[in-house]
Formats: sequence, structure tokens, C-alpha cells
Amino acid sequence: MSTSHVFPPQIRVPATYMRGGTSKGVFFNLNDLPIALQEAGPQRDAFLLRVIGSPDPYGKQTDGMGGATSSTSKTVILSKSMQADHDVDYLFGQVAIDKPFVDWSGNCGNLSAAVGAFAINSGLVDKTRVPDNGIAVVRIWQKNIGKTIIAHVPMINGDVQETGDFELDGVTFPAAEVVVEFMSPADGEGALFPTGNLVDELSVPVDIASNGVLEATLINAGIPTIFIKAEDIGYQGTELQEVINGSPQALAMFETIRAYGAVKMGLISHVDDANLRAHTPKVAIVSEPKEYVSSSGKTITTDMIDLNVRALSMGKLHHAMMGTAAVAIGVAAAISGTLVYEAAGGDERYSHSGNVRFGHPSGTLKVGAQASELGGEWQVTKAIMSRSARVLMEGWVRVPKGAF
Repeated sequence: MSTSHVFPPQIRVPATYMRGGTSKGVFFNLNDLPIALQEAGPQRDAFLLRVIGSPDPYGKQTDGMGGATSSTSKTVILSKSMQADHDVDYLFGQVAIDKPFVDWSGNCGNLSAAVGAFAINSGLVDKTRVPDNGIAVVRIWQKNIGKTIIAHVPMINGDVQETGDFELDGVTFPAAEVVVEFMSPADGEGALFPTGNLVDELSVPVDIASNGVLEATLINAGIPTIFIKAEDIGYQGTELQEVINGSPQALAMFETIRAYGAVKMGLISHVDDANLRAHTPKVAIVSEPKEYVSSSGKTITTDMIDLNVRALSMGKLHHAMMGTAAVAIGVAAAISGTLVYEAAGGDERYSHSGNVRFGHPSGTLKVGAQASELGGEWQVTKAIMSRSARVLMEGWVRVPKGAF
């Protein structure tokens, strides 16, 4: 073995690998990170990229903790909250798979379900707020978008209860139910409808729409999301992953729609800047209820759902539904006149303050939202859904010292 070069050793950093909803990621306590990484910046990003195993030209993340999908290329950093009346500050980083980029522009709604459990297990929640048995109400400050999330974490004999019989489509095994409330979920400081319209005419290239225009609902709720009608771009709304993810032409089309929608929403100044915020906005297609067979082989009948939704994340069709996009669906479904509201049956089927159940590639999901119109503008108090979470592994991640 050559001794002409001395290579730096690996360092060990405490970490927990957790599933939250239909996502999983590597969780860190801010105070456990090396001092140089406790502040945001290129060093921290380089560290997280190496932890996850990106960028990977093979698209597998074999040399890291990522799972080579947008749902599994995720990192979370938690700390005691600096905000009044909150327990924990939650920072989410979406790690790109094929390029050296960590996107901090939005939240992960699925991993939000795991934040409360990690915070309790890490001692970030005052013990007086955590019952030995019952429900611990963890007040989370979502730093990426400046919003409050409330997680209702079941406790048993002083420990977080992870096992249970709650089933979530897109997750193989049942677990304990975690109710998650997204408070005032209009994203960041932006308006709920950034253009002021419930439906916009979105200009796109003529190879996407013959007249160069698509109807779209552009909404900032949970995460900035672009909703379009499936039929307008030649889809049914019942597609599974391979139909879209197996087509480079389809993926390019959706990315183009996403870029034009991001400009319309004021998130970027030019379509060429869309790659600078790959995590947001999301783009989704909606359709009226249609029967289909989910990826698990279960038949989803029209009486089980109010509408069908398919959403893309980080350039690929999601295998189920992003939690933040589910918030956007719930909010848009509660507001008369949006494309989501109309797909769910309009005034005949849906009320402003109820729940909506939608079909996604893995099955169904129910989400509720409270919306009201005040002074000609829609206001949303909160959106609520049930998820589950579980610790998969805990210990240390190892990263070559010279990687950051």
C-alpha cells in the first residue's frame, strides 16, 4: 500500500435515521454538530451532501445514507427553540441526488411527523410538557418557512410510542398515529394566492399547450404548489410512477411547467433559475375521482376518494404524496373556485371546513383545512393530517474529515 499520501480520518457525528410519514432522513441535534457546522453555509452543506452520498452520477447514493429518491434524500437539524411558546426549531435540507446542492427553500411535511419524537428523545422538550402516558403536544417552529407546526406525539410509560395499528398508504408496516397540525400554512411571508387569483392562465411553450396557456391554481400553503388539470396535458390523473418517471419527455415537460409557474408565483425571476430551488415549487395534476389500482395492488374505487392527485418532487413523480403538498391540496380543496375544489366535485361535493380524501399512487390520504374569506381574501387557520414516525437507527454517521 502506498504511503506517499496521508488521508484524513473519518469523523463521527451523532445522528438518528428516522422515517416520518412516507419519507425518511438523517436527523441531527444542532449541538451535536462540529462547531464549524453549527452555522449555515457551504461547510454545512458539504457535510450534509457527504452524509447523504451526493452528488452521485450513478444516481444511487450508495456511498451515503440517501435512498436515491426525493423521499429519502433528506436531512433535519433540530435545536431548542429560540421562539416564544415553541419547544423546538426545525430546519429541513432537501439534498439533491445528482448535483452538489442542498435546498433550504421549503419544509418536508412528512418528516414533520418525526420531529416531535426526535425532540422528546433528545431532551429538547421540557420534561414538564411531556406526560408519561397520553399525548405530548410538541410546538415546532419550522425555520425554513417561518411557520408553527403542532405534533401530537403518543407517549407510553415515559417513552415515545412508535408501534401501533395506524396504517398509512405508502408505508409498509402499521405504526402509532401522529396527528400533525400546520398552523396558518400560507408559505413564508407570501400571500396564499401570490397572483391574487384562484385560477391563472399560465403561459407555457406551445409544445406543452397548443395555445401556449394552461389553467393553473398557484397556491402558497404548506409549500408553494402549482396545480393543473391532468386532462389538459394528456393524463388521466391515475398514473403510477413508471408512467411519468420512465419518460424523459414527460419529466422535461413537468420541469418546464414548474419553471414557468415559479416565475408566475414570484419565486424566481427567470425560468432558467428554477434549478436554484429544485425543492419548490411543487407541480401536481388533479382530476375527478377515477378508479385505479395502486402501486401496492389495492384497487382504489371512486367512492373512496374525492379526487385524484399526482405530484412531482425534485423532478420525479412522488410514490405517494409529500406532506406539504397534502397541506396545499387540503387548503385548495377548501376554497371555492380552485382547480382542486372543482376536481373534488365543487359546491355539490365539498364544504369549506371539511376533510378531503384524495387518491395518490400508493393509495389514499385524508387531509383537512379550515378556510374562510375575510375582506375578499382567503385565510387559512390550519391544515391537519395524520402520519406516523419511527426511529430506524441511531448512533453516529461517519464522514471523511476532508469532505467539508
